[in-house]
Amino acid sequence: MNIKSLLLGSAAALIAVSGARAADAVVVAEPEAVEYVRVCDAYGAGFFYIPGTETCLKIGGYMRYDAGGGDDPYTGGHMGGQNDTYYKRARAEVRFDARSETELGTLRSYIQTRFQYTDGDQDGASIPQAFIELGGFRIGVADEIFGSWVGYAGDIINDDVIQYNSFASNQVSYTYTGGNGFSAIIAAEQGETDQGYDYRIDDYMPHALIGAKWEQSWGKISGIAGYDSAVEEWGFKARLDVKVTDTVTAWIMGAYQTNYDEHSFSTNLNRNWFGTWEGDYALWGGIAAKVSDKATVNAQVAYEEQGTIAAALNVAYEIVPGFTITPEINYTKFDGERKDESIRLGGNDDAFGGVIRFQRNF
Repeated sequence: MNIKSLLLGSAAALIAVSGARAADAVVVAEPEAVEYVRVCDAYGAGFFYIPGTETCLKIGGYMRYDAGGGDDPYTGGHMGGQNDTYYKRARAEVRFDARSETELGTLRSYIQTRFQYTDGDQDGASIPQAFIELGGFRIGVADEIFGSWVGYAGDIINDDVIQYNSFASNQVSYTYTGGNGFSAIIAAEQGETDQGYDYRIDDYMPHALIGAKWEQSWGKISGIAGYDSAVEEWGFKARLDVKVTDTVTAWIMGAYQTNYDEHSFSTNLNRNWFGTWEGDYALWGGIAAKVSDKATVNAQVAYEEQGTIAAALNVAYEIVPGFTITPEINYTKFDGERKDESIRLGGNDDAFGGVIRFQRNF
């Protein structure tokens, strides 16, 4: 075989092998398009679109640790723990807020989950709020409207030594919102049981509420009335909020209940779902002053007709964005005739205490 024949044969073999390999070559598929999470700014910061939908979702919450000490104005209260020692609580909350627009208005579902550990006891998990809203209608469980409509008692940790509302309830409500700062609400609630008190309705007639609110650049005026269908009594509350300056706000709130039963405190009977203070009436007032970019000073004073005065002062200091430390001091003075001396300091007239809170919001 001559050299020419050898070269031609080798070339033919190489072409055949190359063709075979070309036929077996792996074809790389084109990458599929990935739908990244999109920011939804229609409802404020923190919302994003759930992929593949037009529903906006916000996930948030906080982790909190409280440590308190001093006198306990009520058994199991928040200043000091039982047996004259510390009161300590760890709490974690996760909240889910989903919203979308429909031809009937904004459709919203809100879920608040809570996990808590207090003074060595595992309190377990709870759902303080879980409701659905469409337009102005709401149905589900939420904070009791008699307290939430006019606003809570300032940014004080021990704000409920003199109670200003009950806690949570199954409820149905409708809120009308006008274009000039006016809004109004009408609602029906079931009530709840709490610490031996039973505020639940006992027939088909629910607890009923009606309220109104007017908000302007200087502040707001709000009021609400509630009818307890179980004890057949009323509760009323009104509040004024004023923006004194860009950094200082002040508020005052008053409440009245009909036919207060002075024996209901110790007997757990005939308690008004809306009148949780002692006496016919009660007053609360407070002020908040932002003294620096990181620190806000909050103060509150409250009084109930039976003679109790409660005062509190704290400083909420934001160490870094999202992490706030709040030391607070509290004072309670008892006066007048008390219904059951065994549950209020065994007859002492004054209670001093304090608490420090560490809270990380996300």
